[in-house]
Amino acid sequence: MNKTTALLLVDVQNDFCPGGALAVPEGDQVVEPLNRAVEHFVAIGLPIFASRDWHPPQTSHFQPFGGPWPVHCVQNSHGAAMHQDLRLPASVVLLSKGMDESVDGYSAFDGITEEDRTLADLLTENGIDHLYIGGLATDYCVRATVLDARKRGLTVTVLNDAVAGVDLQPGDSKRALAEMRAAGARMLRVAEINLMVSQ
Repeated sequence: MNKTTALLLVDVQNDFCPGGALAVPEGDQVVEPLNRAVEHFVAIGLPIFASRDWHPPQTSHFQPFGGPWPVHCVQNSHGAAMHQDLRLPASVVLLSKGMDESVDGYSAFDGITEEDRTLADLLTENGIDHLYIGGLATDYCVRATVLDARKRGLTVTVLNDAVAGVDLQPGDSKRALAEMRAAGARMLRVAEINLMVSQ
C-alpha cells in the first residue's frame, strides 16, 4: 500500500447493532474484522476515516415526521455512539452526516468534520485516491458511499467480510454488492489486505 490509500468505516454505531433502534442483523459482527483492518492501517501509518449518522431529534428521515425509518442515531444519544468494541485510533477523522432536517445523508461524502471539512476535500488535499470501505449497512450507507466514491473516480475496495445489510427486501444486500461491483468496486476480505499493494 502507498500513501494514497485510506480506510473508511461507515456508521458502526449502537443503533445499527443488535439491540439498537434500527439494528442490522448481526451488525456487530463487522466490529472484529474492522478492528483488524484498523490495526493494519495504523501499523503502516495510513489515514483512517469514520462516518456516523448524527441526526437531529426531528427530521424527515424519521417515521414520525414522514420518513422511512424509526428514530435512530440522534445526536449525543447512546444509539449514536460508536460500538463500544470498535477500536478507533486517536488519529481517526470523524465525519458526521444526516444533520440536515430535510436530507437523508446516506453517503459518507455527505458528512463533515467538526471543522466543516468534507470527505472529498480531505481526500483531495491528502492525495488519497483509494478507499478501503467497511461498515453498516451494506444496502444503504455503505452502498451510497461506495457509489459516490466511484463517481468521483476513486479506486474502491469493499471489505466484504466487514459489512452487513438491513435487507428490508430479501436480497437487498446481495443486489447492493452486485451494484458496487458493476460500478467498479473490488471485493476483498480483511485478511487479504496484507497481500494488497495499491495500484
